Amino acid sequence: MNTPARGTRLLTLSTLAAALLAGCANMNDTERRTATGAAIGAVAGAVLSEVTGNDAGTGAVVGGVAGAVIGNVWSRRLEEQKKTMEQATQGTGVEVTRTPDNQLKLQIPSDISFDTNSATLKPDLREVLSTFAKGLTDNPGMLVRIVGHTDSTGSDAINDPLSQRRADTVKGFLEDRGVPSSRVETVGRGSREPVASNDTEQGRSRNRRVEIFLREPR
Repeated sequence: MNTPARGTRLLTLSTLAAALLAGCANMNDTERRTATGAAIGAVAGAVLSEVTGNDAGTGAVVGGVAGAVIGNVWSRRLEEQKKTMEQATQGTGVEVTRTPDNQLKLQIPSDISFDTNSATLKPDLREVLSTFAKGLTDNPGMLVRIVGHTDSTGSDAINDPLSQRRADTVKGFLEDRGVPSSRVETVGRGSREPVASNDTEQGRSRNRRVEIFLREPR
């Protein structure tokens, strides 16, 4: 048993993990959770490998992958909410998906969300959000991020505040149905993140959208 060599390997892995955690300061929330989980998992995997006599490097890799998954959990609650929203949005054009970083995403097109140059909720979106709000009140602690988008018609001076107002309107609707404000974050992206070409009306219609992300807390 080469104890000094193993100790050196563990020290090196711990140092690398600490450096990774230090870099988290410049990451967004999702990236930070993944990096933190990976760092913790890597050290834990390396320690387990050393104790059991296996290679520390292999254990660190396995542990890092497991830790990254743990950092962004896809829970039973999220799966249930996904199924509920899939049923509630059938035929509406709303896309309900699981993101690669284990968030539930609702992409809501302009057809059922907002008229052009308006931040007033359409009736169809109110029905969808009522179901979504109930899931949130039944599962306290889950966190929401609402992102508003516009097409490229008009200037940033118009589109940026309009997209923010749309996100804030959705938040206000959820709050009116018992979802605490502290659980909901909003942001307006204006026309900066299109999902289709703004050269056609169909493309512009797709770009006028609201995205809602739901995740478990860290």
